[in-house]
Formats: sequence, structure tokens, C-alpha cells
Amino acid sequence: MAKKASSANKRGKETVSTESREAIEAQVQAFLANGGKIEQIPKGVSGQTNTAGPKHITLGKKPRA
Repeated sequence: MAKKASSANKRGKETVSTESREAIEAQVQAFLANGGKIEQIPKGVSGQTNTAGPKHITLGKKPRA
């Protein structure tokens, strides 16, 4: 039978996520302090600028004409 995760493991995961959250917050604050700006993009807006182009890929050698 599989063992249940101990409460120590759960606390360890929470500590890691808390440390990550704090590290990200520190990086964001440093970015803003150095003149960086955060731009909020509305839902549904894509970052892709070029949607034209080949729709298929070719693997291997090019076919001979």
C-alpha cells in the first residue's frame, strides 16, 4: 500500500512555495525600483504579431523537382 504524505512533507512544500513567492516579490520590487514598468494586457489580446506563414513543416530532405 502507498504511504500517506507526512505532515513534514507538506510543510516542506509550503516553505518552498513561500520562499519562491518571496523571491519573486523581491525581484518585482527591484525591477520597479530600477524604473521598470508593469503593463497589464487585457484578456484575449495575443502577443503574436505575425500569423501569416507556412502552415506545414517538412522533415527530412527536400523533394526533388
